[in-house]
Parts: sequence; C-alpha cells; structure tokens
Amino acid sequence: MTRSTKIFLTIGLMLTATTAAAHPGHAEGGFTSGLLHPLMGLDHLLAMAAVGLWSMRQSTFMKRGTPLFVVGGMLLGAGLAWGGLALPGVETGITLSVLLAGVLLATLVKLPLAVGASLVVVFMVFHGFAHGTEMPAGATLAAYMAGFSMATLAITFAGAGLGALLMKTDSRVTRGIGAAIVASGAFLAS
Repeated sequence: MTRSTKIFLTIGLMLTATTAAAHPGHAEGGFTSGLLHPLMGLDHLLAMAAVGLWSMRQSTFMKRGTPLFVVGGMLLGAGLAWGGLALPGVETGITLSVLLAGVLLATLVKLPLAVGASLVVVFMVFHGFAHGTEMPAGATLAAYMAGFSMATLAITFAGAGLGALLMKTDSRVTRGIGAAIVASGAFLAS
C-alpha cells in the first residue's frame, strides 16, 4: 500500500466514523463484528491513529514495536473482559487515551521506551476491554479477536504511515493534528 493510499484511507476512516458507535449493535458475526468495531467508533479510531502518528517520532524500537504494544494491550483488555474481571472507568479511560495521545502528538514529546510502551499498552487495555465486553452473542471468540486485531493494526499502521509522511513537513502540521485530536477527545468527554 502506498503512503498516499494510507493517508487517504486514514482521512476517509476519520470522516466516516461516528462518535458513539463503539458500543453494542455492530453487524453479527465474529470476524466482521471484530473488524468493524474499531473502525466505527471515533474514540477508538482517533486513539489508535494518534498513537501510530506519535510513534514515528520516537526511537526506532518504539516505531517498530508500537503495533505490537497496541495489539497486545487490546488483547490484554479483551482477555480481562472475557475472564469476567471488572475494569472501572472504561469509557473514561478510552476518552483519556484520546486526549493524552493527542497531547503526546501535539507536544511531540519523546518518551523513554519503557514509559512510551507502557502508556500505549495501558491506553489500549481500555479499548480492548470495551471490545471484549461488546462481542456479539454467538460470535466466535477467535474470529472476533482476529477481526479487531486486524482493524487495530490497520489503523495504527495508517497513523504511522501518515506520521512518516509528516516527518518531511513542518512539525506544526503534526502539532496541529495533535491539537485537533485533543479537541476531539474533549468533545467526546462532554
């Protein structure tokens, strides 16, 4: 996939996502439901794309490892939900992940690997928990998990692709995108 295609895909996904669709009511079927869940909620879409964008200004290991940290956090959160454990403040955690990912991007802060990776995993635990609790009845766990993992990776890679392209531009463009994500997170919080 070319960089231009990734950018247009990211923009298209951001424009077509809705704010409250990251909740029950997705298409039935494990894989399709899992695939659509991260794509249909603005909160999920913005957090994953922002983390991908931000990762491109981090260390080489963080750039390469971010997709694994994102999916790992998602699977950990989903596993907690499927295991019947409670995670208080899930919606607040999701909203804060959007806000904080936007702040990281707007400030272009570079974090040590352990801090950055931990933060990404914690962000995604909340998203994964929401995905896990909202799996449709009768859906196959493995298919649902594969679907949301693929969508999560696609969004993160699209964000990283956009971030790589933006490395060649004035950093104010990236900062502006981060500020827009912060504003979106504030809107979601209201």
